[in-house]
Amino acid sequence: MSTKPKLYYFDGRGKMESIRWLLAAAGVEFEEEFLETRDQYEKLLQGGSLLFQQVPMVEIDGMKMVQTRAILSYIAAKYNLYGKDLKERALIDMYVGGTDDLMGFILVFPFLSAEDKEKQRALIIQKATSRYFPVYEKILKDHGQDFLVGNNFSWADVHLLEAILMVEEKKSDVLSGFPQLQAFKARISSIPAIKKFLEPGSQRKPVPDDKYVETVRRVLRMYYDVKAN
Repeated sequence: MSTKPKLYYFDGRGKMESIRWLLAAAGVEFEEEFLETRDQYEKLLQGGSLLFQQVPMVEIDGMKMVQTRAILSYIAAKYNLYGKDLKERALIDMYVGGTDDLMGFILVFPFLSAEDKEKQRALIIQKATSRYFPVYEKILKDHGQDFLVGNNFSWADVHLLEAILMVEEKKSDVLSGFPQLQAFKARISSIPAIKKFLEPGSQRKPVPDDKYVETVRRVLRMYYDVKAN
């Protein structure tokens, strides 16, 4: 029986992508089962695997874990990416929470109408450059260290790099006014495990396309339009 974590989700980013990022950062190989039909989803529901009737779901260490934040917290703690003490963990939680808020504006993007996408793109850039990136720019400048917390590589660094790259897909020069974040991006991207995950052929998923959106809508029976933030 395989001891690798097994991920159950769609063949696309969504809420599972941060889990893929964190496992990759920890150097952990994982398997994936992609949901392509409603029957697959119903089978998981009927088998009691989806505690709250939703994915992502990850099989790891004999558990079937749901709730994205719980999964990420477990992986971070298991692979020493969650700080050395309670105070560092609190900082990591705060920074990850802020990054999550920014990512929330991006996660809905593929499901919007063409008109709403343009509005959302502008909102994402505005939020990133006025609310979120300035915070991390100041943190890095003030403590003068390579990483966000305790000068050790952590979940907070992985999450922020993922968010930076997502926002850059909406505006390639979005970091032009943030020299600390530019250096941070280069530094974290050069970590061997991260560098490997960023290379072609890895399990990192591409920008969500129409096929991904159609699959999610079909499997989850989303017969409504997502509204912009």
